[in-house]
Amino acid sequence: MKLKIAVLPGDGVGPEVTNQAVKVLKAIASEFDHTFSFKTADVGAVAIDNHNDPLPKATLSLCKSTDAILFGAIGHPKYDNDPSAKVRPEQGLLKLRKELGLFANIRPVQAYKSLLDKSPLKKAIIDGVDISIYRELTGGIYFGTKTVSDDGNTASDLCQYTRKEIERIAHLAFKAAGARRNKVTLVDKANVLESSRLWRKVVTEIAEDYKDVKLEFLFVDNAAMQMILNPKQFDVILTENMFGDIISDEASVIGGSIGLLASASVGEKYAMFEPIHGSYPQAEGKGIANPIASILSAAMLLDHFGLNNEAELIRIAVDKSLKLQITTPDINANFDSITTTNVGDFVEDFIFNPKDSNRNFKNIHLGQSTII
Repeated sequence: MKLKIAVLPGDGVGPEVTNQAVKVLKAIASEFDHTFSFKTADVGAVAIDNHNDPLPKATLSLCKSTDAILFGAIGHPKYDNDPSAKVRPEQGLLKLRKELGLFANIRPVQAYKSLLDKSPLKKAIIDGVDISIYRELTGGIYFGTKTVSDDGNTASDLCQYTRKEIERIAHLAFKAAGARRNKVTLVDKANVLESSRLWRKVVTEIAEDYKDVKLEFLFVDNAAMQMILNPKQFDVILTENMFGDIISDEASVIGGSIGLLASASVGEKYAMFEPIHGSYPQAEGKGIANPIASILSAAMLLDHFGLNNEAELIRIAVDKSLKLQITTPDINANFDSITTTNVGDFVEDFIFNPKDSNRNFKNIHLGQSTII
């Protein structure tokens, strides 16, 4: 298969982790006789610095002319710490989602057997967790009309949804559940919010088309509590934009590190794949950022194009790296000399040599890539 992939590394550790995902995709292309081409462009704070625009026209044009987008992370303290800034890195990502119609964000969450003791939650609670979160991505409060009074003492953000916006992501969630464990949990705040009552009405109607899928409802405050008390109850979670943002970040503690969580943002024509973590500027250039979320996002990219065997090989490689403790310090501080690049090297080497099961740790520390 031939794929043109736009690479938007972004800010902070974005370029470091994205480089490892590209490395892994190149290994897959070589091993499975595919042709993947990559073109890089600016987005976020680096784009503001270079072009005075968080999403330059050239970047958007590139994204619209490629088959898929591999995204890193955006954000910088000089904007995070200045609430009065009129141009912000996050505006680039929001505009990109809107311009490309990326209405569905899919975030898988699972507890790796080899990392159960890394989670702040008890093993008995998280062992066996396997959740897929479907978050609506282009509507709601993040995109609603925003106002500030003339005196600066009153502000508002409009949360608005249409039936169509709800229907299109709900169908995706129900189809996903039908291929999993046949359960959808709608997370809303229908006891208070009119927009949530519309979500509940529309999703209930759509559920009639999926008789084998059980539909349940949870208010978002209860859902946040249940994510900690009993996350194994969830199969597919369906929710609106802001609730999904919060719930999926909360779910990241299950696996022991936010550096493990990948995501896909898809629309009718375009698709983008990115780790859910931020730019982590404190770690920039130190080689300690976890690239696994970016690498697993690359696996989701392959799944999107039906390259399931290739995607599964990446996941097996990641699982092996975790079992062998070839991980960055966020997961295993005992091996703090294992770098972002070392992890990417191991996954790359595993793709070329999947039958080899051990790794020479001395070579890891030297930044080499020999499997023994």
